[in-house]
Amino acid sequence: MLDNLPQHAIALHQSMTTDMAADGLPAKLITLVNQQGMSVTLMDIGATWLSCCVPITVNQQPALREVLLGVSTLNNFYQQQAYLGATVGRYANRIAAGQFSLDGQNYQLSTNQNGNCLHGGDNGFNHRRWQMQQLNATEVQFSLVSADGDMGFPGNLRVVVTYTLLETNELTIRYSAETDKPTVVNLTNHGYFNLLGADGDNDCLSHQLTINADHYLPTDQYGIPLGNWNTVEATSFDFRQPKMINQDWLADNDQQQAHGYDHSFILRSDVRRATTVCATVTVADDSLTMDVLTTKPAIQLYTGNFLAGCPNRVGGEYANYSGLALETQFLPDSPNHPEWYDNNPVLRPNQHYHHLTSYRFR
Repeated sequence: MLDNLPQHAIALHQSMTTDMAADGLPAKLITLVNQQGMSVTLMDIGATWLSCCVPITVNQQPALREVLLGVSTLNNFYQQQAYLGATVGRYANRIAAGQFSLDGQNYQLSTNQNGNCLHGGDNGFNHRRWQMQQLNATEVQFSLVSADGDMGFPGNLRVVVTYTLLETNELTIRYSAETDKPTVVNLTNHGYFNLLGADGDNDCLSHQLTINADHYLPTDQYGIPLGNWNTVEATSFDFRQPKMINQDWLADNDQQQAHGYDHSFILRSDVRRATTVCATVTVADDSLTMDVLTTKPAIQLYTGNFLAGCPNRVGGEYANYSGLALETQFLPDSPNHPEWYDNNPVLRPNQHYHHLTSYRFR
């Protein structure tokens, strides 16, 4: 099976399966390769996106560039706390004090960051072993059952995440979920990107970024929403026109208390159908561009403000700002903000959670 894969993928398959997972068994990996030469490697632990090698042209010569931050051993995967490339849930981002009410019932969730529930609690989906099934040469499906009461969340939840690599050098991630009891669900992928190369030698602050959002969500020092949305107009959060990430770097209190960007943007309604780009990242030399498309109503920009010390895949460590995450999602703490009607994370029996996010490289 490995014989048909690119050499970099073979090496990753071998190094990631040397250590045993928490259940005493090795991880299972799969690499998808399209006809353009783009390759994507995925792992059943955390339904994790481990590697993304994109074909580029350097000095008029074809080359492959690794653009996704990651590790090369399973021990390092467990060691890092940055959720590198993992599927996070049940609820991506934060829920204040790990508490919410639904249909008159109060729920207390696992709290794992400053007294809040982050990315599903201290044993979220990012460290679980998912069931992996290859559908065809360019598509793989991961499934997981989360029991009623898991990390405090109600309902038996069945989740399916499907990765599809297209010939347009686009990775599409489809999320679906069903429950037998009213619950809240917010799934996303926590990939970090550096389009200059993800070996840790470059930061992401010189990347040019566009986000099709007129409003952002101010938060307190712990990332909990303060209440109302703010217009991006005349703020450092205005990415409606392409600008370098460091152009308005640490220009206001919102950024300073987060040590950079770690904020949600409310996407314009016309870019929530995954047919129009909601965000675009381009490197300074124009060698590579990434478009993001989604059906989710918001996107979290995180500039890797606390990546220092996180192991990388070449035996070293990442520094702060080594990569940026663009996490498509419902807004943080949405279960406690019913007034955000188009960010409703409640899933009920006989309803289906269906969302899609694509990362297109060109």
